[in-house]
Amino acid sequence: MILVTGATGTVGGEVATALAGRGEPVRAVVRDPARAARLPAGVEVAQGDLDLPESLTPALDGARAVFLLGGWGDMPQLARRIERAGVEHVVLLTSRCVVGGRPDNPVTRMWLDSEAAVREAGVASTILRPSGFQSNALRWLPQLRRGDVVRAPWPDVAIAAIDPADIAAVAAAALTEPGHDGAAHGLSGPEPLAPAAQIETLAEVLGRPLRYEPLSDAEARAQMAADTPAPYVDAFFRFYSDGEFDDAPVLDTVREITGRPPGRFEEWARRHAGAFV
Repeated sequence: MILVTGATGTVGGEVATALAGRGEPVRAVVRDPARAARLPAGVEVAQGDLDLPESLTPALDGARAVFLLGGWGDMPQLARRIERAGVEHVVLLTSRCVVGGRPDNPVTRMWLDSEAAVREAGVASTILRPSGFQSNALRWLPQLRRGDVVRAPWPDVAIAAIDPADIAAVAAAALTEPGHDGAAHGLSGPEPLAPAAQIETLAEVLGRPLRYEPLSDAEARAQMAADTPAPYVDAFFRFYSDGEFDDAPVLDTVREITGRPPGRFEEWARRHAGAFV
């Protein structure tokens, strides 16, 4: 049995689908079982909350491997609970900002702490460090529902964003195939795109005259402050305004592990065009 955390989320749902497609027995951890209807048939559903590590104890029963989302408040306790359950292998999702990243940056620190917690638990592990997600374009939905102008910060920052399905394909390989224990796989999409290029692609896919307008740093800070803790707002400005993190490099890891190239943003957008209606 393979336990998948965050199974109703962007990456976890793709991991559950990829494993089910391989014929693997999958148990999906969800906070709200009512949201599990979109999971593939045959996937077992277990209620649990990563903010409450003790709630995962029943879900871990009989699990030989775990796909684990990093970034939770008590990662050491989560990792210890997984180790005590007899799990043989953990595949942990963090971010490639940890590679050469500054540990005093709160976002980088969060991922570094997650990796350290899993390593210190003594369970065999594989770490996946992806670039930003292509699905992050969904954050523009409120603006797209109001009109054809999308305002977003950092016009000159290109990101080699990755399709979450490609992260899932790598995770499924790491969870079911030998040769990944102890590895830390950096992952990216096939092309670095700045916001204007993503908006141009969405315009073509959706058949709409979309237009990109940059947000100033001050405007972006004010918007982000509404729903993001101040230390994390500062962290993202350090990444992209101060140039502390370059998410543009393209890596060939997806092809090396899965045998196929990573999907382009246009391909992701065409598959998910219905979400933008």
